[in-house]
Amino acid sequence: MSLEKIRSCPIALQQYPQIILAHGGGGRLTHQLIAEIFAPAFAMGDRAQQDAAIFSLLPQQSKLAFTTDSYVVKPLFFAGGDIGSLAVNGTVNDLAMMGARPLYLSAGFILEEGLAMDTLWQIVQSMRKAAEIAGVQIVTGDTKVVDRGKGDGIFINTAGIGAIATNLEILPQSICEGDVILLNGDIGRHGIAIMAAREGLEFESEIQSDCLALAELVMALLEGGVEIHAMRDLTRGGLATALNELASDTNLHMMVEETAIAVREDVRAVCEILGLDPLYVANEGRFVAFVPESEVEKAIAIASNFPEAGGQMKAIGRVVDRAKSLVSLRGKIGLTRILSMLSGEQLPRIC
Repeated sequence: MSLEKIRSCPIALQQYPQIILAHGGGGRLTHQLIAEIFAPAFAMGDRAQQDAAIFSLLPQQSKLAFTTDSYVVKPLFFAGGDIGSLAVNGTVNDLAMMGARPLYLSAGFILEEGLAMDTLWQIVQSMRKAAEIAGVQIVTGDTKVVDRGKGDGIFINTAGIGAIATNLEILPQSICEGDVILLNGDIGRHGIAIMAAREGLEFESEIQSDCLALAELVMALLEGGVEIHAMRDLTRGGLATALNELASDTNLHMMVEETAIAVREDVRAVCEILGLDPLYVANEGRFVAFVPESEVEKAIAIASNFPEAGGQMKAIGRVVDRAKSLVSLRGKIGLTRILSMLSGEQLPRIC
């Protein structure tokens, strides 16, 4: 690349001449990196911020969804999961958020010299079990080994293909004024479980990650005729970041109710001690769905048949108007504040 092209790079190189950890935290810097470096280079447009790409091999054929993700979580094992189950469930969920039934995964392993063979065995068996539960097959993969001290044990990349299971256009652009925002459970457990394992924190009750596959719940909603306009899983950056992404993509104003958002008391207490906001803490089994108000009761009734994945589904807010690109939170005493996107990151290496 010429010096002139470097100088014209849209990201302020004087401010960020090198990649920093916050570029991977899911907040404002991550989105800047995608929007101003990757998306223009690969002509991705609005697709760059979606959970998966939608395509068909021939015009007459049904649509497919394709996604890829990499997992660098530290530590490798935590309450409620490990890097193996996380890699499978995270990719399955990205496909499900596009209305696709997950079918096949690939798995790429970057192994560090010195990794215990027993550790690798446990992770692979965890992936096998997670794939069986999610109803997908791991059909291909790759293995590379890097020098001792260069790989942090193991990194995993997974890619997934799924078949679109609906004629609905489940995209941010389908969100309408008046849509109700549904959330399928309590938030913040995954990030806090990672923090507890990483820092050796002990609490009166063990906080387990919500790491699980969401595809069966999503398929049930679609097969039950629920008119879903858009979905987004709440991973890096948590609920607030996911809503900000969608508000930015659609120029819509979203209002959420603090009293409707479930946060376990132990999670809330840990967040207060550590100075964290649970609205921005990562999850691995939570998503928001945007549906017309007439569909809310039907969606909640269907979700109740999935106790772990959807038993706590409830309406947490709605889309109030257009042309504001804003997320607002109405607090317990009626005051409203703006939920902005994080500039950096709260918890590094959570997925």
